[in-house]
Amino acid sequence: MFKNFTKEEKSWIFYDWANSAYSVVVTASILPIFFKTMAKSSGISPNMADSYWGYANSIATLLVAILAPILGTLGDYKGKKMQLFKFFFIIGVLSTAALSFTNQWMAILIIYMITIVGFSAANLFYDAFLIDVTTKERMDHVSTYGFALGYIGGSTIPFVISIGLILFGSKIGISSSLAVKISFVLTAAWWTVFAMPMLKNVKQIYYIEKEPNILGKSFSRLYKTFINIKEYKSVFVFLLAYFFYIDGVNTIIHMATVYGDSVGVGSNSLLLALLMTQIVAFPFAIIYGKLAKLIGTRNMLIAGIGMYIIICIVGYNMKSAFEFWLLAFLVATSQGGIQALSRSYFGKMIPKEKANEFFGFYDIFGKFAAIMGPALYAFFSQITGQSRYGVLSVMLLFLIGGGIMIFAVPKDVNA
Repeated sequence: MFKNFTKEEKSWIFYDWANSAYSVVVTASILPIFFKTMAKSSGISPNMADSYWGYANSIATLLVAILAPILGTLGDYKGKKMQLFKFFFIIGVLSTAALSFTNQWMAILIIYMITIVGFSAANLFYDAFLIDVTTKERMDHVSTYGFALGYIGGSTIPFVISIGLILFGSKIGISSSLAVKISFVLTAAWWTVFAMPMLKNVKQIYYIEKEPNILGKSFSRLYKTFINIKEYKSVFVFLLAYFFYIDGVNTIIHMATVYGDSVGVGSNSLLLALLMTQIVAFPFAIIYGKLAKLIGTRNMLIAGIGMYIIICIVGYNMKSAFEFWLLAFLVATSQGGIQALSRSYFGKMIPKEKANEFFGFYDIFGKFAAIMGPALYAFFSQITGQSRYGVLSVMLLFLIGGGIMIFAVPKDVNA
């Protein structure tokens, strides 16, 4: 599978194996269910618990969005990219492990918000390292394999172990609550161990030489790029489309489990359906990369957006566990592909020596978008009293993002 990858490419890809455990255990499955259980035991209604979860996601991503541009600009200086990556990686790992030390729903939300900051900020620099580890022609290939490996190994193996402990741990004296807490420690350990190749073998190749007062100079560089954004018109138009459609993708990732719980899907069905999602997503992420080479990255992104519009319609009408499984399968066909190709498409458009700065903009568009989607979901769930209207409202984001991709992003853009 990896015979045609360089050591640097393989090490970079393996970080997706490492941090995908966080994505599925903390973001998408076990923690949301644990939070809903703790909230219910404290007298919080399911709809209000969904709203609190949505608002927590929005607040944390707002903080990352505010930090992203200046962090990215700082990361362009020689040696800074890996330093900043390590710092936020450590925050993410330690806060994930800390989730195992509380049963209070409010404390869970606060610690979860810290994990989002660590995970998301580290990913800013991880994404930007794509420029350093491979060539422009191989970016789609390397990026999609990263997501694929994350699905089949990084998320599936620790997730299976965690599900096994939750479902069958009572036979060896492990309560379901203890099993959940073990899953958080396992996730943090997995993330740490398999991040080692990235930390050891990936180096910053493209950079700006250090200069006095780098913080002040970073703000100055950021300002100059922002006011001269017209020089990068195709980049800006793509980021505008990305702002909307990736918001929808992230909202579905963050809210799918709590939504399934709210419409009556049992916890075991939720977990097993999400496990199926990780397995199915593996080949589809690779397929997206191969099809992008044949018909174009832009066309595959548009196809992925179309699939998510269908997902929103299915989610609105969902009433049974079977329909949740169908929803999970549809998500699996496009989730990894649309994220991986967005990353590589953007990477091919930007100047390499300013990769971190531009990925800072990429991240701020993604994170500010991630504020709007969960808040939109939470608002419509709260005012209607039905979470299905929250899901339907997310479709608007895909319609806007897809429209911009079709009508405004040039077909011959440098990607």
